[in-house]
Amino acid sequence: MGEEKKPQSRGVWPTVKPFVNGGASGMLATCVIQPIDMIKVRIQLGQGSATEVTKTMLKNEGFGALYKGLSAGLLRQATYTTARLGTFKILTSKAIEANDGKPLPLYQKALCGLTAGAIGASVGSPADLALIRMQADATLPAAQRRNYSNAFNALFRIVSDEGVLALWKGAGPTVVRAMALNMGMLASYDQSVEFCKDSLGFGEMSTVLGASTVSGFFAAACSLPFDYVKTQIQKMQPDAQGKYPYTGSMDCALKTFKSGGPFKFYTGFPVYCVRIAPHVMMTWIFLNQIQKLEKSVGL
Repeated sequence: MGEEKKPQSRGVWPTVKPFVNGGASGMLATCVIQPIDMIKVRIQLGQGSATEVTKTMLKNEGFGALYKGLSAGLLRQATYTTARLGTFKILTSKAIEANDGKPLPLYQKALCGLTAGAIGASVGSPADLALIRMQADATLPAAQRRNYSNAFNALFRIVSDEGVLALWKGAGPTVVRAMALNMGMLASYDQSVEFCKDSLGFGEMSTVLGASTVSGFFAAACSLPFDYVKTQIQKMQPDAQGKYPYTGSMDCALKTFKSGGPFKFYTGFPVYCVRIAPHVMMTWIFLNQIQKLEKSVGL
């Protein structure tokens, strides 16, 4: 029996399993978080507070506006989170093997998270661009709206109108944001789990919820400045002379700093934090349930 199980453990499924599980858990979490993410983008685009944005959207665009760009959000999770969590699992497994099976120190987990975040963001950048544009479309004058029907339509039209490389417009800050987010999320989550278990005596579910909330906060604090710049770059439109408001990420960061100071980068932080923390929690909860389901059916 033992010999029969060895080939199975070396098959395709064990290799792709972390990627499948990561993508599925991220997509399920996105279905719940999408309305908050939509409001966050509108706040960053200067449409008012969370309450004002929500009231305006529901009044002028209906409830469906909260889920505008859901197809792009799901596509982003199917690419970004699949690559990120799958790569992180592979990297940590290899690192543990190299460490003679001993648990990894925090800095090694953080390095794995930085690498996985960069790889995931590079893969998911086109879907992220489509998501931002679809969410920001209603804020533009009618003549400037792109009116993408779904994520695949957005990707097709971006390639047709702007070229293939345009799919990675703003990819630089996207990758840096993902690295910062993963650094903050993984480092604080690991420490919070130890604190909740050892110092507070929390149970499994309380530990997951508490640690995820803390890691969500630090993930938001580390990544929001980069997310703000990324959003500005991805949504910008040329003026009548064909000139863009920013020449690049650094130019956007400098102009933002000059016009509003460092706190300008934290525009919409409460909503962004509320959006990140639940997504982190639900991603881990969904992942845990998926893994339990797989064990129950022998996968």
